[in-house]
Amino acid sequence: MTDIATRAADVVAAPRSRRRLNGGGPRAGTVVAFLTPFFLPFVLFYLVPVGYALWQSFRVVRRTGGQYGTSYTTFGGFEQYVQVFHNTEFWASIGRIGLFGVVQVPVMLFVALVMALLLDTPLLKLKAFFRITAFMPYAVPGVIAAIMWSYLYSPQLSPVVDLLKGIGLQPDFLGPGAVLWSAANVSTWLWTGYNMLIMFSALQSIPQELYEAAKLDGASNWAIAWRIKVPIIAPSIILTTVFSIIGTLQLYAEPAVLRQISSNISSTYTPNMLAYAVASGNNYQQAAAISVVIAVITFVLSFGFMRLTSKKAGL
Repeated sequence: MTDIATRAADVVAAPRSRRRLNGGGPRAGTVVAFLTPFFLPFVLFYLVPVGYALWQSFRVVRRTGGQYGTSYTTFGGFEQYVQVFHNTEFWASIGRIGLFGVVQVPVMLFVALVMALLLDTPLLKLKAFFRITAFMPYAVPGVIAAIMWSYLYSPQLSPVVDLLKGIGLQPDFLGPGAVLWSAANVSTWLWTGYNMLIMFSALQSIPQELYEAAKLDGASNWAIAWRIKVPIIAPSIILTTVFSIIGTLQLYAEPAVLRQISSNISSTYTPNMLAYAVASGNNYQQAAAISVVIAVITFVLSFGFMRLTSKKAGL
């Protein structure tokens, strides 16, 4: 027994002695070499711009000698943020994007979930074809997609509008009550396939034994889908919802393109468009403050939703 214990101790100690001979593990230079390709772009293109925007948001432009005097930039505390919170256009854009998200995000994710469940069912044929077809719109850049849909929305050019007029309807996709939902339709068309692919990937990781056991218990395909599949892929649904919340608050390309053919979209239609319009007027400090407020709202909503849903899902 003593010999066996001694040999076992030698086996356990051998890797430790080899690690001591090799210098105790990976060298610091090796670790730095592997991490640099990630951290260098992360610092240069993420942390530095965020820090610069935050710094600019606390500065204001002053003038000496009246309106036509010499201008200089100085520290202004929270003055820029006070102006943001008193800006009616900012709150109007937040309300507009909030309505957009409350309607568009659930609709898009529900369609993505149904498509993922259909692709996962053994009853559907040509799965590869339908998967590629559903994902293909995501390969189209957002600006190009908005231009394509603006052609379909235009009363002078759209064959869809002509077809609807032929059956007695008078659609106005670019009208004041419809233009927001026209932009929502473009976003839904673009991102549904992307979210569907995430959910479908999660469905593929579910063991087939669960389905077989459920069928032995007499469960229908409908019951398996909504009582087994959906609860198991809840983390992926939460993830796509968080991505959608972030994307909603960053909405810019779709309304900016539609603005070229519709007078019902102003330059301050969404928070991002407002920040761009303010920056275009050379008020970079105010634009930076707007951007920081948007970032904080995005963080609070996405992180709050993730925490709330994760607790309910038991994650």
